[in-house]
Amino acid sequence: MKEEIIMAGFGGQGVLSMGKILAYAALLDGKEVTWMPSYGPEQRGGTANVTVILSDNEISSPILDEYDTAVILNQQSLDKFERTVKPGGTLIYDPYGIHHKPTRTDINIIPVNAMEATFELGNPKTYNMLLLGALIKARGIVSVEDVMKGLKKTLPERHHHLLGDNEKAIRRGMELVG
Repeated sequence: MKEEIIMAGFGGQGVLSMGKILAYAALLDGKEVTWMPSYGPEQRGGTANVTVILSDNEISSPILDEYDTAVILNQQSLDKFERTVKPGGTLIYDPYGIHHKPTRTDINIIPVNAMEATFELGNPKTYNMLLLGALIKARGIVSVEDVMKGLKKTLPERHHHLLGDNEKAIRRGMELVG
């Protein structure tokens, strides 16, 4: 198994954290992992993306031009990364704020109403966890249990009281995929 993933959005949406949590979860599952963040100098509000590769074998390079899966959180990222999904790949996106929907017919496109679900859950800080849950459901690459262990490892201890809210968001994100 090898899964090459790009996650992209605005800084402050939790894109880099989502990638880091996924990487830790895969490490806990015994997979080889690369995590390569990229963000503009302005960070919050600027563009941010992270490439995560999960594999059963050694990974030769973290630099990619095409991806098996893209998780997209804004229009700018959709415009940039839709074309980089390999034919037969998966594009997961939140339609909130997307004016021009994905148009490719050779990939699996999964809209996830994550922003709406954050209002439903009452915690906008779980936005990225909703989308991570959707990714887990759509691709089956890691378990919720390993994601929770990865989240606990990356979340500062002073925020561990939020683990329950995050798990609820992950599971809700899985439900949104169906």
